[in-house]
Amino acid sequence: MQTAESSIPASGVASAALDLTEFKLGWRALLVAIVGVTTSVNATLLYGFGSMVVPLEKAFGWTAAQLQPAIAFLFLGAIISSQVVGWLNKRFGIRRVTLFSLVTLACGFLLLTQIGGSIWTLYLGFTLIAWAGFGTLQVTWTHLINLWFERNRGLALALTLSGTGIAAIVMPPLITTVTQKWNWQAGFITMALMATVLAIPLVFFWMTTAAPGKKAHPEAVKSAAKLIDLSGLTFREGCRSRKFWACNVALTLAVSAILGIVTNGVPLMRFRGISAIEASQIFSSFGISLILGRVVVGYLVDRLWAPGVAAVTLALSALGCVLFGMVGSNVPLLIGATLLVGIGAGAEFDLAAYLVSRYFGLRDYGRLFGLHLGLITAGAAASPILFGAMFKMTGSYTALLSYCTACFIIGPLLLLTLGRYPAPK
Repeated sequence: MQTAESSIPASGVASAALDLTEFKLGWRALLVAIVGVTTSVNATLLYGFGSMVVPLEKAFGWTAAQLQPAIAFLFLGAIISSQVVGWLNKRFGIRRVTLFSLVTLACGFLLLTQIGGSIWTLYLGFTLIAWAGFGTLQVTWTHLINLWFERNRGLALALTLSGTGIAAIVMPPLITTVTQKWNWQAGFITMALMATVLAIPLVFFWMTTAAPGKKAHPEAVKSAAKLIDLSGLTFREGCRSRKFWACNVALTLAVSAILGIVTNGVPLMRFRGISAIEASQIFSSFGISLILGRVVVGYLVDRLWAPGVAAVTLALSALGCVLFGMVGSNVPLLIGATLLVGIGAGAEFDLAAYLVSRYFGLRDYGRLFGLHLGLITAGAAASPILFGAMFKMTGSYTALLSYCTACFIIGPLLLLTLGRYPAPK
């Protein structure tokens, strides 16, 4: 099998031309993964929940302040799920575990229609739904892509994880429409139908890894067998690796900084006297740069040294934070700052999945990436508390922007210590 290093010519830079061979053989796996990410428990609830806040307020009298912690409970449930899914995938097989999880996820969404009374029923429901959807987390879909793609792995991961962008575009208007036409329960029923109608059939018929079905194209079977290389570190060896923890700390810092800008970008602009509508319009450019950054970085890491790409990308986000602190209410410069931070946000998850697969192999990828995902999710869950404390203590966003700038600098510097990709064994 061709490795990252063996595919790079003597000049040190891989060909800029895009090799479509893998995409011709693995397009089914890629489509399954994109739909899987789009309909995953985190994507559907995270991007659909905002449209359900008002219907839930009207139905139960819960305030927005009471409803917002539900997302933190979703993250806490996902931390546990991300640790379990890697073990189960290795023990029972990715396809079997994913199908089971999609069924339990759909049932979980239907059970959420029965919440009521205490707000704690919602918190408990969001925790349990993250457990029910354990097989739909990014651990599963990135693992599938890593098995099918080698030369174009970075780009394939970028396209896969763009499913979160699709969810961000589709879920708010979809959930708003069904809840307005029917009731709040229709929102959860819609999420259940997405898993049932879209994801389950694709996973059942097209999700293949080491042993594609007899009806699969012979070339696809041969390609899958060729691409699957289970060399690499065991889970225990990975946990003892300095590079693994450098990667964990670096990307957790980056995620916390990204979340700081995502959750405080609009309030920061409002704080400077910009209207709510104009602030929202300015920050909408974030989604554009997120998708652009994701695809461009995915293309580049297939051809250049990934930590170097990460250093440049996240340095642009650091520059964006500096601009946020300096430009006041200058709209064009605020748009520029938002675009720069969005590039880093789009790259982060692609880099995480790519780096884990390249430096630690696929032997225990599910468990190692699951641990990594749990750590950065914990950081994401804790970040709002830290940001709230910063604003309360200082009365401004200066401390937050300084923290985010530091994270976008320290994180890449840690990634630069990873060195060359390990040689294949």
